[in-house]
Amino acid sequence: MARNCVRYGACMLLAAAAVLTGCSTGSSSMVNAVSPTTNASISATSYDFGQNIVGNAETQTVVEVTNTGTNPLTLNPTIVGSTAGFTVVTAQSCGTTLAAASSCPIVITYAPTTAGSQTATLNLGLANVPLPLAPGLVTLTGTSAVMTAGTVTATTNPQVALYTITPPFAGNVTVNFGPTTSYGKQTWSVATPSGGGPVSIEVAGMLANTAYHLQAAVTLADGVTAADVDHTFTTGAVPLMGGPQFTGQKQPQLSATIPAGMTPQPGIEMITGVAGPAQGLYATDLNGNVIWTYPFKDQVPSSGINGAKMLPNGDILVDFCADSSAPLTNPNFASLPCLIREIDLAGNTVRQMSIAEVNTALASNGFAGLVLATMHHDLTPLPNGHILVMANTLKSVVLTGQTTPTQVLGDVVVDLDANWNPVWVWNEFDHLDVNRHPMQFPDWTHSNAIIYSSDDGNFVVSIRHQNWLVKVDYANGSGDGSILWKLGYQGDFTLMNNGQADTNPADWFYAQHGPSFVGKGNAGIFDLTMMDNGDDRVFAPGVICGVGSGPACLYSTVPIMQVNESTKTATFSFHQIVPASMYNAFGGNAEVLPNGNVHYDLCDIGFNSAVFEVTQNSQASTVWELQSTATPLYRSYRLPSLYPGVQW
Repeated sequence: MARNCVRYGACMLLAAAAVLTGCSTGSSSMVNAVSPTTNASISATSYDFGQNIVGNAETQTVVEVTNTGTNPLTLNPTIVGSTAGFTVVTAQSCGTTLAAASSCPIVITYAPTTAGSQTATLNLGLANVPLPLAPGLVTLTGTSAVMTAGTVTATTNPQVALYTITPPFAGNVTVNFGPTTSYGKQTWSVATPSGGGPVSIEVAGMLANTAYHLQAAVTLADGVTAADVDHTFTTGAVPLMGGPQFTGQKQPQLSATIPAGMTPQPGIEMITGVAGPAQGLYATDLNGNVIWTYPFKDQVPSSGINGAKMLPNGDILVDFCADSSAPLTNPNFASLPCLIREIDLAGNTVRQMSIAEVNTALASNGFAGLVLATMHHDLTPLPNGHILVMANTLKSVVLTGQTTPTQVLGDVVVDLDANWNPVWVWNEFDHLDVNRHPMQFPDWTHSNAIIYSSDDGNFVVSIRHQNWLVKVDYANGSGDGSILWKLGYQGDFTLMNNGQADTNPADWFYAQHGPSFVGKGNAGIFDLTMMDNGDDRVFAPGVICGVGSGPACLYSTVPIMQVNESTKTATFSFHQIVPASMYNAFGGNAEVLPNGNVHYDLCDIGFNSAVFEVTQNSQASTVWELQSTATPLYRSYRLPSLYPGVQW
């Protein structure tokens, strides 16, 4: 019986496209039309999904198909052979026809169900293209392993959980947490060991007595993401602060206010409570809720926390010692604990160094003759892993015009390297005139802060009892320690106001605390701010403070100064004069936040504290306020979160 053909009167078998012509047998004349031949290209003949977790779906575009001819391209993408968890995502992939001069993707989901190496073939089903392209085969591969569900356990800190999970491949782990399965907060990302292995993350920043959901998110080195199962954890109560040796221990008594229409800079408050029943280190959210604590269980009366700084590794560095004046006021100061300590978020000690160990190391490293009395007020981690530690020493000095020696207390900055070996020392007795002592001598200098100038490798010391900020030639450890300049009353700078020299001595800062650089620059021409306590403020001749309409004798201010190291001028760009009723006798700090607002701590308002975020303008409108009762807040910083590089 004759065959009938609808095209060219012949029956053609297009084997390369795997499509038969529409030939029929018998007397029927009904046939299928053959698609006209076209040309095509594919972007790859293999695709490796890399590493994945059993049960985790990864979706990728594995190949791009392009019709390079002039006729429509017929195709039919399917997985052939062992599918091994590979499926075509039809809704995102090429259909059965592709127009001329067009391209389309083939999207595959790899969702392995067993551990091991998987292989499959994607047959594109290219029907009307010449050999050797037809039918278009792409080899698919992947490797999978089982990831066991993580575990969440309690730590010694009632508000910190320990989350442990073991990814089978190299990657990073982040823990999402919150009161619901929407989570809302996250930790930082922690790398697995090379090749995969256990990761433990301390999850901190949770409210007390609250049930939380926690879930680890794993990102493998090749970009694949997987999620652990959801876990629950209930926090405990905020611990009593002050150490067990204290009577009348309390939790921090805090309350926060955000005025209507105001939006504070996001983040948390990292707070040091001193000299009260809630002494210790703690963090709060912006509603004043305590979300983390380190209560210093080994704290004893007459000693406490001073400086506290977050390290790049996520730990916290603290300075724990007697008050810096103790060598003059407390005959038992040498028996009190005095150390620097690195802690993790659970409060575990990572490493510590006592003042006795520092003195031994000083003697062994070429600084014989220098004996430190206390380590106090501040410590500053440096980018190279070193730490600048504030300390002090006693020295017998015969003052000008006297014949009897005086025991004078002066400050020392010690540079500890990454292994906490002393490698550089700056002693104020070597660089300042001991005969200049405007405040509370023989506690001669009472320095309280070190800020590092990254632009030139030097540092600035806040010397409270000299009313000066002093820049020191440190040069990242190679400097000679000489004083480059003194900023403040009777220092090296002219105070400017509206382009004119400001000769009113009361406008300078006095007995200051907690300076910080503003913005990125910190050498040449730069801005800085501080807490100007104002304890020994000097007034112009003829001005009598505290009488009639005269100025208050005691008041505090928060200045922002533009400092020009070349011209030796300092100009106010902001200067909030705090009402005399809120005079801050000691402590405190100031900083400018990323949103441009000014954040400052009035540490001691009659043994209470107030921390403010205000707008940086002449009105200085309050954006946020935190009140503390009974325990002064020595320092309060706005941090993005409890984890470096993470914004809450």
